[in-house]
Amino acid sequence: MKINIITLGCSKNTVDSECLAGALKKAGCSVFFDRVKSDCDITIINTCGFIGDAKEESVNTVLQQVRIKSAGRKRRKLLVVGCLVERYKDELQAEIPEVDAWYGTHEWNEVVDYVLEILSEQNQSSPKVKCSERGAFDTDRFQSTPRHYAYLKISEGCNRSCSYCAIPFIRGKHVSRPMDEIVTEAQHLVSCGVKEIIVIAQDTTFYGLDIYGKRCLAELLEWLAKESGASWIRLHYTYPSSFPLDVLDVMQKYDNICKYVDVPLQHINTGVLASMQRKIDKSGILQLLQTIREKVKDVTVRTTLIVGYPAETRESFEELKQFVKEAQFDRLGVFAYSKEEGTPAESLGDPIPEEEKQRRVSEIMALQEEISIERNLLLVGKTIKVIVDRKEGEYYIGRSESDSPEVDDEILISSGKPLKIGEFYFVKIYKALEHDLMAKVQ
Repeated sequence: MKINIITLGCSKNTVDSECLAGALKKAGCSVFFDRVKSDCDITIINTCGFIGDAKEESVNTVLQQVRIKSAGRKRRKLLVVGCLVERYKDELQAEIPEVDAWYGTHEWNEVVDYVLEILSEQNQSSPKVKCSERGAFDTDRFQSTPRHYAYLKISEGCNRSCSYCAIPFIRGKHVSRPMDEIVTEAQHLVSCGVKEIIVIAQDTTFYGLDIYGKRCLAELLEWLAKESGASWIRLHYTYPSSFPLDVLDVMQKYDNICKYVDVPLQHINTGVLASMQRKIDKSGILQLLQTIREKVKDVTVRTTLIVGYPAETRESFEELKQFVKEAQFDRLGVFAYSKEEGTPAESLGDPIPEEEKQRRVSEIMALQEEISIERNLLLVGKTIKVIVDRKEGEYYIGRSESDSPEVDDEILISSGKPLKIGEFYFVKIYKALEHDLMAKVQ
């Protein structure tokens, strides 16, 4: 049986899809990711339901697969799973009856059982595969990312109460994975060829509070640095409020922990932050950024911002722009506010027109482009270590320690000899662009 898994949304969804794929392979299925050929017996779409654009993409993908299924010569099954289903299952079932089954974020066993039942009907024997109710399968993951990097999810759910965010009632309360289980998975990934491990969760800084009674992210990172065998360990999704500063000490101590901090700040105006229920104010953010840069030499700081939030006045937006100019982030992303049903901010309405939101997005990104090119120009003439992700045309595409896959800058590498995908090289930067660099192999 051939199964195609289409994953939408964030890297947490990527891990879920890989765990599902591992379970299905163990059951004897052939599993593909984002397969173009329409020759699979079952297509599974792992959806995102975080903000408006993501929901629209998910629905459009489902409708596209419905059309492909209807045009097929033989009967195929279409399953839709994940965050969008968790939020809107009843409405989706009524609107798109062509989908054979719908499963939310805590129903991975049911997905596997559905496939096992079809195999049984076809007289195909398969081992019984089970997973935990939180989505961590008792089987090896089947990677959808390039072999040399993988995401490592250390917890599920979120205990935060950010006013704009639907994640807590989609994913549930925060549940940390045991530390030894995480390290064992990391070791397995490295044994399969992974060189870069990217640590993720809804909130990585909350790790350990529920099972160990204290924040244990620093301890986990140190264990991973010592025992995983990974060449690079990268940290994402750190929450600014109550940030565990001992993480910075561990980051500075170990060479295989990337000097890279992803800390989504969302805004800088104290009033907006209070309305967002971020539990930190402007002075707290400024102090945190100063501490990060003081404790970790040559650290790369990445953040994301939200513009067009209902409490954001023109004055508070100008304050945000000034903050972006002064903070000089290495990497920055910005989203237009999306009003989400069931969130505390829903009651505030959506007073800022979409056109104005997008204009504010453009203004912030224009500022960041200026900052990015200035910072990239400082690298011209320098030799840096990169990992090669792929080849496109005449260039190999790589990343430095300062860049995470898919979201950050890339380095276009010229080489007179073939380079190996997934290997490290030293390259000399000879040209800087707004979001990319050009280099030659040393």
